[in-house]
Amino acid sequence: MKKTAIVTDSNSGITQKEAAEKGIYVIPMPFMISGKTFLEGKDLTKEQFYEKLQAGEEVSTSMPSAGDILDLWKKLLEEYEELVYFPMSSGLSSSYETAVMLSQEFNGKVQVVDSGRISVPLKQMVYDAGVLAKKGMDAAQIREKMNQAALDSVVYIMVDTLKYLKKGGRITPAVAAIGSLLKIKPVMKIQGGKLDIYKKTRTLKSAQELMFDALKKEYQQNWGCSQDEVYFEVAYSGVDDTEAKKWKKQLEELYPEYPVIMDPLTLSVGCHVGPGALGVGCTRRIKEAAEL
Repeated sequence: MKKTAIVTDSNSGITQKEAAEKGIYVIPMPFMISGKTFLEGKDLTKEQFYEKLQAGEEVSTSMPSAGDILDLWKKLLEEYEELVYFPMSSGLSSSYETAVMLSQEFNGKVQVVDSGRISVPLKQMVYDAGVLAKKGMDAAQIREKMNQAALDSVVYIMVDTLKYLKKGGRITPAVAAIGSLLKIKPVMKIQGGKLDIYKKTRTLKSAQELMFDALKKEYQQNWGCSQDEVYFEVAYSGVDDTEAKKWKKQLEELYPEYPVIMDPLTLSVGCHVGPGALGVGCTRRIKEAAEL
């Protein structure tokens, strides 16, 4: 059985502490804030990030440097025979293409997964990969299994303000101005690595009803009639998780036979949606990754 390392970046939402507990390796994501570089989970906490974002400081995301990625890979391959790397979805960033290019000098010892995911669903996929590695699946087999599962997850996110979508270029200033005037709360959909506006609502209540209905249809059409189990997710941006806890409780009541996971959205997502965003999702569980 080969000794296989599981590696990702902090777009997975896995903290350095959680990574150490799971035996997983996480590269911190860099953020440019008012001209200075900060590393997520190293010298930038969630609280500091949102404080700076709401204070109006210029915040932008970046990718881990090729040097940092290569340094970690080379170090790990002194201890492990191979590794599997999980960047964020190729549909949201060029991180995947960069990682594939870098992996070519390792003669198959580095396998790069195009997960189609970010944040909470990616976190669970990386955890599942860790279980598969412990069960003896090699890096190429894990990559193939995870690439096949890329579409088996969907997330709906409601944003509280259009300000950050406008800053990130997701919507035009004109649309943002009209939307703010009408107090529109758009619902975004993330599936297969693509982030698109799903529908528009006016209130938190109507957004929640829309998202829960969409989730129910997704579950029933794709997974509800099969023997495969799923898990549900609740995600939020910012530091206040009060409303997210309420949504989690409601999902637990609607789907008592399934686990409901609650986690904060990663800072890279928070940068584009701003604080106060709420999300729900469901993901097909990978059968082979049942816990040891």
